Amino acid sequence: MAGARAPLLEVTGLAKAFGPNAVLRGASLRIAPGSVHALLGENGAGKSTLTRILLGMERADAGAMLLGGARYAPASAEGARRAGVVLVPQERTLCAHLTVADNVMLGIEPTARARPGIRDRERARAVARRAIALVTDGPGRLPLDAAVGELGVADRQLVELARALAQGGLREDGRLAARLLVLDEPTSSLGHDDAARLFDRVRTLRDAGLSVLLVTHFLSDVRAHADRYTVLRDGRVAGEGDPREIEPEQIVREMLGRALEGARATRAPDAPDAPDAPDAAPPGGGEVVLDARDVAGVKRPQRASLTLRRGEILGIAGLVGSGRTELLRVLAGLDPKRGGAVTLRARRGVGLLSEDRGGEGLMLGRSIAENVWLSPRAPRLAAPGSLLAEAARWIDELAIRAAGPDQRVGELSGGNQQKVQIARLLREDFDVLLVDEPTRGIDVASKAQVLSLLRDLAASGKAIVLVSSQLDELVTTCDRIAVLRRGVLEPPRPASSWTEASLLLEASS
Repeated sequence: MAGARAPLLEVTGLAKAFGPNAVLRGASLRIAPGSVHALLGENGAGKSTLTRILLGMERADAGAMLLGGARYAPASAEGARRAGVVLVPQERTLCAHLTVADNVMLGIEPTARARPGIRDRERARAVARRAIALVTDGPGRLPLDAAVGELGVADRQLVELARALAQGGLREDGRLAARLLVLDEPTSSLGHDDAARLFDRVRTLRDAGLSVLLVTHFLSDVRAHADRYTVLRDGRVAGEGDPREIEPEQIVREMLGRALEGARATRAPDAPDAPDAPDAAPPGGGEVVLDARDVAGVKRPQRASLTLRRGEILGIAGLVGSGRTELLRVLAGLDPKRGGAVTLRARRGVGLLSEDRGGEGLMLGRSIAENVWLSPRAPRLAAPGSLLAEAARWIDELAIRAAGPDQRVGELSGGNQQKVQIARLLREDFDVLLVDEPTRGIDVASKAQVLSLLRDLAASGKAIVLVSSQLDELVTTCDRIAVLRRGVLEPPRPASSWTEASLLLEASS
C-alpha cells in the first residue's frame, strides 16, 4: 500500500549517543500513510532507541523528523500521544486485577464536566467500548467488565492495542485520531493462530488509515504483513524495500552485514566437530546427565525435548519471547512445568547462571566473598576468614579484577560481576550448568574469557546448556545447537552445520 504518496513520517539523519557509545548514526525512515512498515535489526542495532525517540522517551542529538509534513520533536511521551503516535510495548503493562475498560482508560480517564476532578465513568466506558470495537471482530468479544487477569494472552494483547488507540484519541464518531502505531514484537508471546488473528486486526486498522511501525525479528511476519521494511545495523540504515520482492536470505545479510563463511574459525583448531546424529555423544564420549522429553512450561516453552551429555555444550538459539529463559528455569526446577518429564542423572545437581545479574544472580550491595559463599549447601555458620580465603581463591582462579574479596560486587565491571556468578556455581561443583546470556553487557575481552572458561569446563566433564542472543557465540562455542521457535524446541544439529545467517533464518521463519 505504500506508494509515491507523501510520507506520514519522515526521519532524516537521526543521531543519538549515550556517552561515548553512538547508537544511531544518521538513521533515516519513511513511513507511508495507511501502511505497515517493518523495522528490523539485530539486538543493539538501534531499533529501540529510534522508537523511543519517536515516542518522546528520548531526545535525538541530531537529525529531523516530520509528521504529516510538520516538524515533529516530542519532548515527552505525552507529547507524542497528543500528536497521535502511540505504542503497544513488548512487555505487558496491564493491571491483571482491573477490568478491560479500566485498563483501556488507565491514565486518560475523562472527568465530569460539571464536577472537575470526578471521573466520568459513562464517558470512560463509551471511549473504551469504541476502542475495543476497533480491535475485535464482533460485539461481546472482550466484555468491558471482564478482569484482565482472567483473559488469555492473545486477548490481553488486544486490550493493549485498544489501550494504545484510546491514548492516541478517538473522535466522537469512533474513528481513529491516532496516526502512527508502534508495535514492539507483538507476536513474541503468541502462537501461530493468535498471531494471525492479531494481524487481521492490524490490517483492518491499516485499511482505516492508520500507519503501523512493526518492530520484529520474525521475517515470516514481515513478508506476510508488511508493505515496506527498513533494516538498521550499527545505527545506520543497511537495507530497505518491499519484503515480498526480496529473498529472506538477502534481508538476513543486511541485518548481519558481514561474511559468515568460516564463522567457527575462532574455535580451537584441533577441536573436533560434533557428530551428525542429534543425540549422539560428543567427541570422546559422555554419558547422558540430563534428559527432557516434551517439557512444557506454564506459558513457555510449549514443547521441548533435549538430551545433554557430560563434556558437551548444547546451545539454544531463539528470538526474544521464544521461551529460552523459561526453558532453563523449568529444567532447573525454579518454575513449574505443565507437562513432560525431566530426568537428571547428575550426582552434583544443576546450577543456573541467571541472565538478570543485578536483579537475581547477585547481591550487588554485598561483598564478593558473601556472593561466592551464598548457597543452600553452604554451612550456616562460617568464620569470616574462611569466607575471605575462599573468595580470594576464586578471584585468583578466574582472574577477577577486584580490590579484594571484601569489595562490593556492585563496584565491579559487568564482566567481573559475571565471573563472580560463575565462581559461585563452580564452588558448588554442579555437574550440569544452565548458562543464560553469560556475555550480556560485558566488554569484548571479558566475553572471550567467559566463553573460553565455558569450553574449559566442558572439557573437564561439565555438561552445559548455553542460551545466547549472540549467534556467533553459539556457533563458535557449542558442540550442538537447537533452535527454540515460538515455544517449540527443534532437534539439535551439530554446530558445524550452522552459520549465523542460517540460525537467524531458522529462528525467524
